[in-house]
Amino acid sequence: MDLGPGRRAAPPRFVPACVSEKNHHDGKRAARERLAVEREKQKAAERRRRTLIVGASVVCVLGLAAVIGVVAANAGKEKSSGSSGPVAAPSGAQGKDSLAIPVGQESAKSTLTVWEDFRCPACKAFEAAYRPTIHELTDAGQLKVEYHLATLIDGNMGGSGSRKAANAAACAQDAGKFTAYHDVLYENQPSETQDAYADNAKLIELAGKVDGLDTPEFRACVEQGTHDSWVVKSNEAFKAGQFGGTPTVLLDGKNIYQDRTMTPQKLKEMVQEAAKG
Repeated sequence: MDLGPGRRAAPPRFVPACVSEKNHHDGKRAARERLAVEREKQKAAERRRRTLIVGASVVCVLGLAAVIGVVAANAGKEKSSGSSGPVAAPSGAQGKDSLAIPVGQESAKSTLTVWEDFRCPACKAFEAAYRPTIHELTDAGQLKVEYHLATLIDGNMGGSGSRKAANAAACAQDAGKFTAYHDVLYENQPSETQDAYADNAKLIELAGKVDGLDTPEFRACVEQGTHDSWVVKSNEAFKAGQFGGTPTVLLDGKNIYQDRTMTPQKLKEMVQEAAKG
């Protein structure tokens, strides 16, 4: 349209296209679908991330378990090698493989063989009932006692108190103090479920109750487990003997602990009768 000289028509204004209602809803739906797809992608990525974390954790746990297994195996080998070393019998030990600790005179007519475990409550009960009579008979030269040390409770309850107490008793034998220390161990026996004798410090503390026993030599013997291999061998002999348990008490080869009629007085009479003949 002609506006006259010097005048131009204004440029047409941009008018956005009108969008129908249907297309508007379609656009919203498409947007929601795109958002849903994006969320699903994020969820899938999160699941993959968790899977990788769990997988890595399992690998770490399995690796740690393998390391622990190797360490435990090596520890077991070290323990085994320590128990299977040269057998150092205590001073004066007698009998087959020097597994018996003798108390009393060699000339005694009767021999009492005792298989015992310092953690065993029944052994303590036997000691409490029969100890005065046994001491009386050994002091009179009428009875010889051969003590064999076992580690039955260690095997049944776990721990190492039976073995360590037996080693300490063997160390006391080296010092000529076996009987006194033997009695102290039973007098202070811990509960069967408590492995107090696994602590060398406790065994050394109890040695203070025996005059002249707590010496550097005794301490070293206890702490180094000098007689551990001997104790292990003694326990193997106990198992090979197929005894019912501890204590096992034999008078001249006859099991008197199983005799329900046995009493300290009856034992005394039997030993004194044998001494006459």
